[in-house]
Amino acid sequence: MGRSSWAAVAAVPLLVLASACATQPAADAAPPAPPAAGALGADEVALRVVHTGGFVTPQSIPGRVPALSIYGDGRVITEGPVPAIYPGPALPNLQQARISEADVDALVQRALDAGVGTAADLGQPPVADASTTRFLVNTGAQTRQTDAYALEMPDDGGALTGAQKTARKKLSDLLAALQDLPKTLGAGAVKEEGAYPAKSVAGIATPYVQPEALLEMQPPAPVAWPGPALPGDRLNPNVEVFCVTATGDQAAAVLTAAAKANAATPWESGGKQWSVLLRPLLPDETAGCADLAKQS
Repeated sequence: MGRSSWAAVAAVPLLVLASACATQPAADAAPPAPPAAGALGADEVALRVVHTGGFVTPQSIPGRVPALSIYGDGRVITEGPVPAIYPGPALPNLQQARISEADVDALVQRALDAGVGTAADLGQPPVADASTTRFLVNTGAQTRQTDAYALEMPDDGGALTGAQKTARKKLSDLLAALQDLPKTLGAGAVKEEGAYPAKSVAGIATPYVQPEALLEMQPPAPVAWPGPALPGDRLNPNVEVFCVTATGDQAAAVLTAAAKANAATPWESGGKQWSVLLRPLLPDETAGCADLAKQS
């Protein structure tokens, strides 16, 4: 995986959502403990970066893939480059690599040193509807979180103090380091393993409506849905967004069918057509749709 694989970012501005402002632990929160070697299980997240808020569709909120997930056993899961075509692929391009457990501990410590989990004041940049960068770090003894609103946007309005800019710069440098682990950890430290081997996949379903961009084009042919009957359980009481979890043979069948589909494909189930956002589940997401519902 090249440098661009670590820094790939995709955004589709379709629906304005309430932006999440920077949130920190209480000022009297205890300082984060240093990482405890070997304290995490193989499928426990040691360090994660997630982008929240911004302009997205309702189904893409639970369907978002973390920008980076590092696990206790050294697995690193990121979203690789996505072809610049429309409609895009049916599946996100999740890639897996591996680093040593010692490097996992070093990155956790680096995140703590950058201020993740502290009460640092990050200020509020004067921009609307930007995304929030969420850092999660797990030392084995505790999990800490820091949310930085509009982290990757410059403060052109002079709304931030010098101390706020310094705190944000530490997090920006951390993000840059995590986006290029081969450079950060050194030659040979990151072993690429190829596509992430998902064992289960969530189907986030909404009633099918042909996208306006396809009205003058040949619409995609419907594909029979091979997973659990759609639409599944409702994720949000305020919008028609549903979810099913395919595991075992059904997951394999969904992943195979996805190769013949794209992001605009209508999926047929129970005599109806659905738009389905496919979201491979990560190692820690053992509750399936219930885990994704927490993001709704």
